[in-house]
Amino acid sequence: MRIVEVKAHPLVAPIAPDIQTTSAGNFATVSILVVEVTTDQGITGWGEGLLRAAPAAAATLVEQALKPLLVGADPFTVEGLWPKLARATTGRSGGMLIETVAAIDIALWDIMGKALGQPVHRLLGSCGRDRVAAYASSISWGPLAIAEAQAEEAVRRGFPLIKVKIGAPVEAAIERMRVLARLVGGRARLCADANWAFDCDDAVRLARALLELDVHWLEEPIVPEDREGYRRLRAAVPIRLAAGESEFTAWGARDLIASRAVGVIQPDVARSGGITETRRIAALAHGFHVAYAPHMGFSGAICAAASLQLAAAMPNFATFECMIFPNPLREELATTKPGDPSLLEGGTLPVPDGPGLGIEIDRAALARLRCG
Repeated sequence: MRIVEVKAHPLVAPIAPDIQTTSAGNFATVSILVVEVTTDQGITGWGEGLLRAAPAAAATLVEQALKPLLVGADPFTVEGLWPKLARATTGRSGGMLIETVAAIDIALWDIMGKALGQPVHRLLGSCGRDRVAAYASSISWGPLAIAEAQAEEAVRRGFPLIKVKIGAPVEAAIERMRVLARLVGGRARLCADANWAFDCDDAVRLARALLELDVHWLEEPIVPEDREGYRRLRAAVPIRLAAGESEFTAWGARDLIASRAVGVIQPDVARSGGITETRRIAALAHGFHVAYAPHMGFSGAICAAASLQLAAAMPNFATFECMIFPNPLREELATTKPGDPSLLEGGTLPVPDGPGLGIEIDRAALARLRCG
């Protein structure tokens, strides 16, 4: 089997205001890159890159730098292709390049699964899970009334864990968590996501208050580059820290995991080099007894399907990020809705069981959502 064609589709979609405000701002649109890889046996694989900005530029990167490395190659040689793609430009591996490589890598795993008639999680060495635990994400750092309504809806749906977006100042973040803790009233547990809003000193103050509220984890309280800050924060307050969605490779995540500063690692398969590299990150974390919880965020249906396949295969998997706000990239791109909250039963979501990623792309939606 050989690759004969590689196409890149930059996509963008609007989202309603205030429903997913974070400490970084209120976003009006979300974007991703979808890559379509076709073989000489007529098998098509689909992949997704996170690409929150300039997905059309990433499509050009595919056409000019990455496609020539792929055409004529065997799609089963993912371990050989990955380093070639990751070194297609100079410098350290990261940024737009690795997010674009992630889309290609996911598409190759989709092809392998389809060729063998097996879901990707069985190719990875499945743990036998056909359903995986899930948490609700995320309660908006916007108007309190919206946050309260979202939290109540998450409880009603049966989520055992609910993530709340928080931001500066520290006092406002603590008060938001107190209000929502009273609202859920023991019906669910909360975790908090700060999206780098604090420096280390303020993060210590925040963590101490959240520990008293029995918050399950505190996610990305400080910038991801501040490794020493994470170690100091974990030493100061015995609260579980979560991070890793900002990492692109296992090399980048290595020190964070080995330091034991975090209890949960959260690589995003559409950023962290695809299934090949995200599996490495999860396996490295397993060696240090650190839990793996795949990041989803504003991503689309392909990322959701790939994340569910990894969740079914990784022995240290903890919980899947189920996004509860409307997102056309997740709800319309495929003929089914992998990872959708409407599929929640008993606090779990089904793993797609068809060949490859287990989803089919809606080409009409692909054309409708295309930008550039």
